[in-house]
Amino acid sequence: MPAVTFIHPDGQEQVVDAAIGLSLMEVAIQAGIDQIEGACGGSLSCATCHLYVEPKEHERLLPEDGISEEEEDMLDLAFDLKKTSRLCCQIIVDDTMEGLSVALPGASVDW
Repeated sequence: MPAVTFIHPDGQEQVVDAAIGLSLMEVAIQAGIDQIEGACGGSLSCATCHLYVEPKEHERLLPEDGISEEEEDMLDLAFDLKKTSRLCCQIIVDDTMEGLSVALPGASVDW
């Protein structure tokens, strides 16, 4: 299982073992990360799983055709969008994600 780091708004880093095949939203919920709500269960009907992907990994984690129109529409409803904003329900964990860092909205990161 790849280790993924979630950076909280208070700067705390939480390293989580992420099961391959789950979405990052499911991983966050299982790890008790309260800021990732996932109210719609991953059906692209809300923006409660919004986070930032570290820039060096953002492009690599995009779907082949880019972010879907549905994800873009939901991101428009999210707070504090950045260039690397994603809905983590749309990011499926694979074995290449070892060491990935993602930040929750409000986190102070230098990327």
